[in-house]
Amino acid sequence: MAAPFTRVCRPLWRIITTTTLNKGARNISSSRQQWSAQNVKTAVAASPWALHGAVCLQRLPVVSQDRSPIEEEFMELMHQMELERSLLSDHELRLLEDAARMSRKQEEDYDSDEEDEDYRDKEIVTAQDLEDTWEQKLKQFQPAPRSQGVDKKDMGSSERCLADSLILLVKKDVGSQKLWLLPQIQWQMGETLRQTAERALASLPGADLKATFLGNAPCGFYKYKYPKDIQKEDSVGAKVFFFKAVLSSHKHLPLEKNSFAWVKKDELQDFLKPEYLKQVRRFIMAL
Repeated sequence: MAAPFTRVCRPLWRIITTTTLNKGARNISSSRQQWSAQNVKTAVAASPWALHGAVCLQRLPVVSQDRSPIEEEFMELMHQMELERSLLSDHELRLLEDAARMSRKQEEDYDSDEEDEDYRDKEIVTAQDLEDTWEQKLKQFQPAPRSQGVDKKDMGSSERCLADSLILLVKKDVGSQKLWLLPQIQWQMGETLRQTAERALASLPGADLKATFLGNAPCGFYKYKYPKDIQKEDSVGAKVFFFKAVLSSHKHLPLEKNSFAWVKKDELQDFLKPEYLKQVRRFIMAL
């Protein structure tokens, strides 16, 4: 009688053991999470470096760039080669057909009864008539301007240099200095670094910018020390994590003069400090 009792008790023993192990695993996992959260808080509180999230906001080109002289020559060459190698289009064949029909009408032995039924007793619109109509429409067409009437030297407008990619810079107070930087703000407990970068863009005074962020991971990093006059034992400097974003829409609001600048990649050196510029250039592409 021992064997049946053993078969009945063995599954019960397994259930009790599995339940106990699961409870222990959950307790260990919960303890680890609490320990990790406490360590993060302790590390943030003990670190003399402030964490910042920054956004590299780019306005992509709106129009194509002007062609260089060599590009113009190459384009003309390609057009000429295409013309020489191409077959006649339907419109060109119709021009030849209309010319042949007109020459037949001018002959002395011309008989209108021999004309095709498609052209008999009908008002004929020749290919040349179509070309004349198209020429009139072309004269009425006005291409869109390649500029919005904004001076290229007006750094505060995002409508300058429509053929180039522009990057947003803001002027920040760092100690007693006013420096041009990418928009950044200090990280707050409970948010991710990307959320910090989004808040940095949303908190710009007087600007209503909508952007598409490209990923959740930082694209660059920079560390700098505060000026000596504002350094403390628990506040030495800042560690900045950059995120890339593309401008999707914005409202034309009057921004504070000399506090914002939309600059091209080759103009960054006129605004940013050399060490900061070195890090920023690593992840900015001239699109």
